[in-house]
Parts: sequence; structure tokens; C-alpha cells
Amino acid sequence: MAVSTQLLVGIAIIYLALILGIGYYGYKRTKSADDYMVAGRNTPPLVLALSYGATFISTSAIVGFGGMAAQYGMSLMWLTVLCIVVGVIIAFLFFGKRVRRKGKELGAMTYPELLGKLFASKKIIYAVSIIFIASMPLYTAAVLIGGARFIETTLGIPYMTALLGFAVVVALYVIIGGLIAVMYTDAVQAAIMFVGMGILLVFTYVMLGGISAANGALEAMTPLVPANLLDMGMTGWTSMPELGSPLWMTVITTLVLGVGIGVLSQPQLAVRFMTAKDGKSLNRAVPMGALFIVMMTGVAFTVGPLTNVYFMQTTGQLALEAAGGNADSVIPLFINSAMPELFVIIFMLTLLSAAMSTLSSLLHTMGTTLGGDLFSRIKGEKYSVRANQAGIGIMLLASIIIAVVMPGSIIARATAMFMGLCTAALLPAFIHGIISKRPSRLAATWSIIGGALGWLLWTVFAPTAESSALGICEMIFGVTTLAPSPLCFVDPLVIGTVISVVLLLVLLPFDKKRVTKEEQMALQ
Repeated sequence: MAVSTQLLVGIAIIYLALILGIGYYGYKRTKSADDYMVAGRNTPPLVLALSYGATFISTSAIVGFGGMAAQYGMSLMWLTVLCIVVGVIIAFLFFGKRVRRKGKELGAMTYPELLGKLFASKKIIYAVSIIFIASMPLYTAAVLIGGARFIETTLGIPYMTALLGFAVVVALYVIIGGLIAVMYTDAVQAAIMFVGMGILLVFTYVMLGGISAANGALEAMTPLVPANLLDMGMTGWTSMPELGSPLWMTVITTLVLGVGIGVLSQPQLAVRFMTAKDGKSLNRAVPMGALFIVMMTGVAFTVGPLTNVYFMQTTGQLALEAAGGNADSVIPLFINSAMPELFVIIFMLTLLSAAMSTLSSLLHTMGTTLGGDLFSRIKGEKYSVRANQAGIGIMLLASIIIAVVMPGSIIARATAMFMGLCTAALLPAFIHGIISKRPSRLAATWSIIGGALGWLLWTVFAPTAESSALGICEMIFGVTTLAPSPLCFVDPLVIGTVISVVLLLVLLPFDKKRVTKEEQMALQ
């Protein structure tokens, strides 16, 4: 249904004014570097839960993974299960409490600083910072693309204009208001997202004749599965791929494990735990966070496959065909083609909220990493708000450049790649650091190095999607992958994490000089 561009623009302006107003509130409350970096360590449970959820769920989940679900089916629902169990329950009750306590004890204000202080090593701070600076722009670019594509489709404005305008608005309130502004805008945006996704689910089923009729129609489309997906092991849009098939490997190791486990190692999420007032705040945040994740991912992974029913009924094409082969365009096209005018407006705000909430957190994390953990620390200075603001600007520019050159259908894979690298390189060492009274600097260092290198080498030479896109393997060896099928569909996260864990466990008994609490506290 056609929507008045003037109306959409008017609503968007009102929404942006609201968000910038909240950003100004954050600016007025920011009195110190502690406020700018960790929101004064006094965030209410509701704001904490909504900010965590909104940061976790971006356009990657709604647009990128929704488009992937349209292609691969409801097997991605296992990601929802893992996100709840690992991303909320384990993250808050096991991980979060320890991160909050250690962060406060050691006076750490960023993820790299916390990891470095756990092992009393400036080298680890620098190494982790470099990993983030090198990889986070990829994820940030994916978020930018998701938001810009929907703005382009909905408002009918040029893609580059949408991309640049979107990036500048978010950067404005992040630079001015710091993490207080980020978290409170996140909370408002999360509420909008929750309402929008709930309405999307209801409208989709109503439009397709109800739950039974819609799901039955999708199941009946099994004979229409494309030949290339059949060869990869797809059995339909309502069932899992064949066990051990290439598609099963892709869905489980890249999309489900890559994101479901990768959430624990995300710096923009870990820092949320450091803003909590106490452990009780984290407990209270769990049910709210779980409900939010269920709504966001569950709806995306349900509606995504059902778009095939709609497009087959209206155009005689599968969703991916209707979207011109670009999975990232499936959900925006479905919304603009199938939904009433009022909902297009609501979903525009939902997508803007999803993109802005995650983008703001990523920009803040990258800025504090570049400006604080690297620039200020190398100069021997204390954390500087001005340095962090400069870091945000630099990393935003890098992310925009990457977004411009990235190919289509990349949002979900770029997200999984970033989370995979963080998991492989950092998660084993991080868990060891927060649970051990005397952690091993030796084991942690080699775990980080081995996990990062394992992930990188496997990415370059093994998985077909990544290695063929990079072209390095073909340039050196004349083939797109050195791994046989189905190993060439195993995500680098699996290989890198195994290497990281093995190195950590093997080296632990050989390190007789463990890090003491005094050494942790002494690191400046």
C-alpha cells in the first residue's frame, strides 16, 4: 500500500526529535568520564534490560536474519532458544554478575580494560582493542545497511543519503551524551520495537488466513524448494535441514552458534553489566530481557519464512526471487507491499529503533576503545571524553566506508563473522579471568592469539562463503576452499574457539606464576 512520503517524513522527524531530546538528557546528566563510559554504574533494571535487548537485537536480527529465515526456513528458531538460554539467563545470572563485580573492584570502564586488568597486562588491553577496531566496523556497517535500506525503500530517498543521514543523527547523540544517552534512548527504542514486532506477527497471520492456514501453506510449499538448496540438504521451510548436510552446518555453526554463543563476548553488551547498581538489578532484568528476545527473534524467524507464502500468492515467486536475490531486501519489501499504511509507519519506527539502538552502542564502544584504551593509554593520560568523542567520529567514518563497499545479502553473515571472531579470540580467556581467583596471563595470552589466528586462517582458506568472497585462497592455491564438503560449511567460530579452549587448558598447568589481586589492582 502506498504511503504518503510527507507523512512518513513528518513522523520520522518527530521521532528523531524525541531521540535527540533524550540524548540531551544524557548530556545534562553526564558529569564525569565514569558517567560517559559506564553510565555512573547506577542503571535501573528496566532500562538495563531494555538497553541490553535493544543493543542485542538490531536490523541484523529483523532484516538480515529475517531475510535468511525466508531463505532457510524456521530452523533458525533454534537461535531464539540459544539467545534466551545463553544470551539472557546465563549472560545475566552467571556472566553479568561477575563482570559487574570485577569491573567495579578493578575500576574498569571498558571491555578491553577489564580483560587487561584481569590478567594485569597492558598488552592484552592493546590486543583486544585492535581486534575490536579491526572487526567492529564490519558489524557496524551491517547495522547501517539494514537501517539505510529500509529508509531508502520506505521514504524513497537515495540510499547514500539515507546511509549518511542515519549515521550522523545517531553519532550526534552518542558523542554528546555518552552511555547515559545511549542506554535511555535504547530503552525507548526497545519499547517501540516490542510493539512493532508484536503487530507484525499478528498482521502477518491475519493476512495469510490464520496460524493454521499460514503454516499449512508454508509446509505445502516444500516441493518448491530451489534445487541448489535441496542439494545442500534443505527439507522445507518448516523443518530442519538434513543432519550433517552443508545447509545444516551453515545454519547451526554460523547462524545459531555464531550469534547464540557469540553474544557472551560482545563488548557493547558486556559493558551493560558494568552499569548495573548491584546483583539484584541483574536478577530483575532477566525476565524482561528474555521476553524481549523472544518477541524480537521469534517474530523475525516466523515472519521471514511466511513471506514466501505471501509472495507466491501475489507474484508467483519465492520471497528471495521477489527481492531480486537480495535477502536483506525481503523484510522491507514485504512490509511495504503487504502491510497497511499505518503499520508501515510503525515498522519504520521499529526498524529505525532497532538500527539506532545497536548502532549507538557500537559507536560508543568503538569510540571508547580507540580514544580511551588505545589513544589515551598510549599517551599515558586518563580516559578523556574528548578523545572518546574523536574515536567515535573516526570509527563512524570507517564503518560508513565499509557499508558502501559491502555486497548485498551480507547483514546476517557480517554479524555472525564479528560475533564469531569475538567468541573464538576472547570468550575462553574472559570466562577464565572472571571465575579464577588467580588467572593465568600466559594461558590467556596464547588463548587469545590462537583463537584469533585459528578463526582468521579458517575464514581465509576453508568456509566457501567467506573464502570465495575474500579471494585469497583462490589467488594462492587456485581453488576457493581447501576444506572438503561438508567441512567447508563449518563456521570459523567453531574452529577458532576449539583452538582457544585447548590452548587455555593445556597451558594452565604450566603457568606457576599466576596473577594476584594486587597485580590486577596495580595496573593503570
